Amino acid sequence: MRRSAKNLIYHELVGLEVLVESHTSSSLVNVRGIVVGETKNLLEVLSGGRVLKIPKVGGLFIFKLDDRTNVIVHGDAIVGRPEDRMKRIVGG
Repeated sequence: MRRSAKNLIYHELVGLEVLVESHTSSSLVNVRGIVVGETKNLLEVLSGGRVLKIPKVGGLFIFKLDDRTNVIVHGDAIVGRPEDRMKRIVGG
């Protein structure tokens, strides 16, 4: 299944460009970079030569898809490992 605005929350996020639009931790707002890793509760973002660990909960993220479409995602919607998020849609 190809990543799209409708199904992004069920997909792997590694490799996508991301911007932290807002966050409960104000020091993370406007962080921009490439998602290089993901855990259940964190996005690991390569930004300015450093890998920042950004909590998903409390964040509002803008991801840029391969076709350059921007997708706004609430961090609470992507809590969980990618393989577990996929189970939500396929009923596993």
